[in-house]
Amino acid sequence: MPSRDFSLHGAIDLGARQAAARKQQERRAQSGGAAGGAAPAAGAPGGPYVVDVTDQTFNTEVVERSQSVPVLVDFWAEWCGPCKQLGPILEKLATEAAGKWILAKVDIDANPQLGAYMQQMGVRGIPFVAAVVAGQLLPFLNGAAPEPQVRQAIDQLFEALRSEGILPDAPAGEQPAAGAAAPAADPVYSEAEEALQRGDLDAAKGAFERVLAADPRDDQAKQGLALVELSLRVRSLDAERALQEAAEKPGDVQAQISASDVEMVSGRIDDAFDRLVGAVRRSAGDDRDAVRKHLLSLFELLPPDDPRVGKARRGLQSALF
Repeated sequence: MPSRDFSLHGAIDLGARQAAARKQQERRAQSGGAAGGAAPAAGAPGGPYVVDVTDQTFNTEVVERSQSVPVLVDFWAEWCGPCKQLGPILEKLATEAAGKWILAKVDIDANPQLGAYMQQMGVRGIPFVAAVVAGQLLPFLNGAAPEPQVRQAIDQLFEALRSEGILPDAPAGEQPAAGAAAPAADPVYSEAEEALQRGDLDAAKGAFERVLAADPRDDQAKQGLALVELSLRVRSLDAERALQEAAEKPGDVQAQISASDVEMVSGRIDDAFDRLVGAVRRSAGDDRDAVRKHLLSLFELLPPDDPRVGKARRGLQSALF
């Protein structure tokens, strides 16, 4: 979840890493070029505002680039389900920002030096996002969050950077309208975020439930609660065994539900939705209703306009009627 504490004091200076990287490049040049290969082109799959960064290109793509434009660094891994929820949100917002900031993506499995560097910062879990501005690194987001919260957190970050004099003031045409300031943080939301940061899923669940008791239409709280409940369910599962049992018992509704949870946290969202739509088709009565309700709960993990949700909703309607 995004932290709303954006103090710049204690930011990590990357100057030492920059100098070390240059020495490493010099040694490779003196040895006739080396291992590591050519740097990937900036802005590969995500367009010009999203770059894949490696151990070899971090200095150029992040540290040096941050002297002219802020860079958000997304540390992720293929096996990390929440990373696959947060990553597309960050890519979407980077594209919308159109160059006001750049998103750099780091696969920690493929880039062990950067993965170790992240751990040296005291970070033990992913997804993790750092902001790098003028060569200074600021830990920013730790964990997944719904799009509205990520968007608000980024807006607050850049407002803090401007107030510190690190970023120029927004052009006149981009000034927020009168009265459009971000609302004060809900203390219950803060409680949920703090609970997630310390790994207390039960406390986070309780906080989100209190938000929804006060406002059942709060989409951010719905998405946060759905993510926490999914994490709680999967925590007690053996992922490999759950998938094997579902394959062996296609008519076992609970086995299909557990397997869909495993697929969701693994980022296999289409597979999870397809599995449950198929289970709805094969079942009847209370079993069918249980699968239907579980599928609807998984929809809460994604934005309502996500095309995968729309596709699964159409499949569900077809299976029911």
